[in-house]
Amino acid sequence: MTIAPIIRKARLQDLATIVNFNLSLVKEARGKDLDPTTLQKGVQAVLNDGDRGFYTVAEVEAKVVAAVLVTFEWSDFRNAWFWWLQDVYVEPNYRQQGVFRSLYQYLKDQATLSNVCGLRLYVYQDNARAQAVYQSLGMQPSDSLMYEEIL
Repeated sequence: MTIAPIIRKARLQDLATIVNFNLSLVKEARGKDLDPTTLQKGVQAVLNDGDRGFYTVAEVEAKVVAAVLVTFEWSDFRNAWFWWLQDVYVEPNYRQQGVFRSLYQYLKDQATLSNVCGLRLYVYQDNARAQAVYQSLGMQPSDSLMYEEIL
């Protein structure tokens, strides 16, 4: 079954839902818990300041069932922005029903209108299901690996 959700930019009223989604995401994907207070402040910072990024949500029957954070990376090579899709979460009961596909297509269309040069995202190496979804949408694995140092 395919659901046709309403896609819109998140509002401050979506704060608690997005926080809960992110808590669930990290628990599912990494088996870890986040500090809810720090997370709430982080999500609220994005909702209050578009320079940090923006959240896009999917609604089904007036209920937010999915969210994606978009942040920005400048590419001097391309003289344009990449949009990074982060914190991708779809409620379990709405998975495999086209909700993320709708969110992705909406963001792809908005990126094209905004002269964005590409969409990127992180995916956990062991998350084969998510990788298959992203490839089915036309995304390809990057030829770059990511390194980090948490300070």
